[in-house]
Amino acid sequence: MMHELTDEPTSSSSDTSPLARRVRSFVLRAGRLSPKQARGLEQGMARFGVPYAPGPLDFTRTFGRQAPVVLEIGFGMGVTTAEIAAAHPDTDYLAVEVHPPGVGNLCNLLDERGIGNVRVIRHDAVEVLTDMIAPAALAGVHIYFPDPWHKKRHHKRRLVQPPLVALLASRLAVGGYLHLATDWVPYAEQMLEVLAQEPSLVNTAEGFAERPPWRPLTKFEARGLRLGHEVRDLVFRRR
Repeated sequence: MMHELTDEPTSSSSDTSPLARRVRSFVLRAGRLSPKQARGLEQGMARFGVPYAPGPLDFTRTFGRQAPVVLEIGFGMGVTTAEIAAAHPDTDYLAVEVHPPGVGNLCNLLDERGIGNVRVIRHDAVEVLTDMIAPAALAGVHIYFPDPWHKKRHHKRRLVQPPLVALLASRLAVGGYLHLATDWVPYAEQMLEVLAQEPSLVNTAEGFAERPPWRPLTKFEARGLRLGHEVRDLVFRRR
């Protein structure tokens, strides 16, 4: 999960807010694309992909049914996304990622496991939120293990900042949830502070939450636990 904020401007977003001027929620990083991932990227996106286009998505048309929709930002290799979607067939999942190996891998997983309730957008998450998601349209948002940017001078690149949280909250329906997880405690503490300052959100726990049953143990979490990191979950709801 490599999504993060950068200072690169954009010309495609219709929003003139400060967040839109810092729109890139990711940094493209080199990664080897295997032949199988390349096939998933080409063939899978033809089946599961949704192209970026300004204008609110019609979820009923996109998924072919009416169901609650959960947005996942930065799904990495897509293993967790596929597991969650397979375990919750009555919910639809809109998964946003920019890195080709992960997009190709998720498309392959969806095909191999016959998972039909996931659609994939390969685009910047902030532009997707700003341009493609209508206010109060989402039942939930997942952000799992975003890049913590350990060095203090890089903290401004962290994804979870007040403007993004306000945007996320505006896209949640009343009662919708925002679920974040990280294995870097200083980042978790910043997340908790930022979310607590958003007036339209309320914490479901006294501080950090227990890992909800819908989130499986990810490889990032397992790696962090092996390194002695403490994993923190945060679950807030829209007032």
